[in-house]
Amino acid sequence: MALKKDKKTTKKTETSASYKASDITVLEGLEPVRKRPGMYIGTTGPDGLHHLVVEIFDNGRDEAMGGFSDHIEITLLPNNRVRVVDNGRGVPVDIHKQTKVSALETIMTTLHAGGKFDNRVYKVSGGLHGVGASVVNALSIYMRAEVHRDGFKYVQEYSKGKKKANVKKIGTSKEHGTIITFEPDPEIFKEISFNWNKIINHMRQQAYLVSGLRIAVIDARESKEKIDDSSLFYLQEDSLEVPSMTFYFEGGLLSFINFYNEPFKKIHKNIFYINKESEGVAVEISFQYVDDISSRILPFANNIYNSEGGMHITGFKTALTRTLNTYARKNNLLKEKDENFTGDDVIEGMTAVISVKLKEIQFEGQTKGKLGSVEARSAVETVFGDALSYFMEENPDDAKMMINKVILALRARKAAKAAKDSVLRKGALEGMMLPGKLADCQSKDAEDSELFIVEGDSAGGSAKTGRDRRTQAVLALRGKILNVERTRLDKILSSEQVKNLIIALGTAIGDTFDISKLRYHKVIIATDADVDGSHIRTLLLTLFYRYFVQIIEGGYLYIAQPPLYRVKLGKEAFYFYTEENKEKFFKENKINFSEEIENPDETKEMSNAEEIKEKEKEGDEKQTKAQRKVNVQRYKGLGEMNPDELWETTMDPNNRVLKRVNIDDAREADRIFDILMGTDVTIRKSFIQSNAKSANIDI
Repeated sequence: MALKKDKKTTKKTETSASYKASDITVLEGLEPVRKRPGMYIGTTGPDGLHHLVVEIFDNGRDEAMGGFSDHIEITLLPNNRVRVVDNGRGVPVDIHKQTKVSALETIMTTLHAGGKFDNRVYKVSGGLHGVGASVVNALSIYMRAEVHRDGFKYVQEYSKGKKKANVKKIGTSKEHGTIITFEPDPEIFKEISFNWNKIINHMRQQAYLVSGLRIAVIDARESKEKIDDSSLFYLQEDSLEVPSMTFYFEGGLLSFINFYNEPFKKIHKNIFYINKESEGVAVEISFQYVDDISSRILPFANNIYNSEGGMHITGFKTALTRTLNTYARKNNLLKEKDENFTGDDVIEGMTAVISVKLKEIQFEGQTKGKLGSVEARSAVETVFGDALSYFMEENPDDAKMMINKVILALRARKAAKAAKDSVLRKGALEGMMLPGKLADCQSKDAEDSELFIVEGDSAGGSAKTGRDRRTQAVLALRGKILNVERTRLDKILSSEQVKNLIIALGTAIGDTFDISKLRYHKVIIATDADVDGSHIRTLLLTLFYRYFVQIIEGGYLYIAQPPLYRVKLGKEAFYFYTEENKEKFFKENKINFSEEIENPDETKEMSNAEEIKEKEKEGDEKQTKAQRKVNVQRYKGLGEMNPDELWETTMDPNNRVLKRVNIDDAREADRIFDILMGTDVTIRKSFIQSNAKSANIDI
């Protein structure tokens, strides 16, 4: 039997045969950054956009860590521009021997060029690859560097990583420092919107970590006034009538711990603190236990936050577990029959900051999410272990309270394990017994399947009738679920409502959680547009954030946006998701009501007379009056909609509006959940009063 020649295969072979040196592409200058930006800033989404600000800020921060500056200012300007200023030594502008151009131009336009490769200029720095400023330059449609040093002022401008002209001396200056202004390239970043809170939270954190550094953040994006550019810093004694915040903390890490522990009851009075060098590694650690079941451990290396931890965290947990076990055994707080504390036991309810500074530092990746320097582990283990032993001997009351807290964690862990094992033995969390309140979908493919979590039987009935049974499942909750913010796993598993949700999801919970077993790749919270609905939504978000955070991180959690209004104009019906959209529609259609709709549960029919002008022949105008019937319905609950309306507005993939739940700043989200869902009423009341103006309340 003869084989038929495949034309496609032949073409591919010929192409492969022609593969030679001329086919090799060499990217020059900063072209690699523009070609593969994710390799340098992680993503071209919001996180990558804000990473640009951090990269430029870090250069000024490194000057402060070296003792050369004490003030950094970040200003958000109109037209998506950002201005970052420090009063450090100023970037060198003399001719670089190797590149034959100004050192400023070399740093701004060349990868792996900087003063952080040896320890002569910077003993400690966050940057180590020499790519920070040049990467920001490559990904900006506009950048301007202004240097004040040696009595003069120098300027150079760039676009997409390339200089527009040589470095110019434009005048004299009595100041010293560097001003970098940049505008991200919309070709790289599809959405350019700087988040004020995200920047504020990062700069507050950095102010805690660098003693004596003043950091000012200014939001001048909406400013109508002309900003004075004659001095290094914009903000001079509240000179600007725009939002601004300034951070300066003399307490350092102790202030940091106080800030994070504000919503909690403290377990022990004295906050642990140590700052000592070992084997060339500076180790600074502070911690305190609070009455909580979650832990907040913040690791930093050369002031760079390491979201994925690393060697310093390993050393910290090892020393902490060993020291607490030794002290508890020595003082007979743990009996012979008792098992040792585990790493999970000793960190429960702990707020800790671990900061190390190294001359030669190794991160895993340019975004520096994980510290890889092995020497950090031994240094932290030695310094922290010795200091904690001394602290506990010198503060026996604090030590006893700490040990008692860990013993409670140990007992709770065993109780939770027993409760979970009991449930697992019954097969409930293995998907063998799906809850009766769940109307499951026909599809077994998680990628196609959606779970709508609704409140009450009324909404559940409409959703079950109106849904697409092939891909959409509905789980109706009965009232408000358990607040899990301060609740242990054994109590959670005793809640029928929460247990039904866990079974429906299919992932199990706790240390047996498995994201690969998630039965739906769209988990949609669909609650009513009233106060109770908002409360239930918050309780559900708390549950997901505390026990199913991987579902959020995977992009599987959504919030449905049902319409607020149904407006019937004649025979046509229109749905509106916001008050603003409804008012705009009324204005465009010249609909005016003489009275407000006060009862959202009633439908009011009103007639509206309007004059319609029609042009007649030869320019004559004739007016006629027309009557239109307008019917307005305000939805407060999903149960008010019939199945067809619910499908059309909230469940139909072609029409519905879903909001994906993201965690922009996990540490800040953690703190807000502690405040809003915790037990301290005073702290919660203060937070609500401070943020009341920002709330979008439907009355």
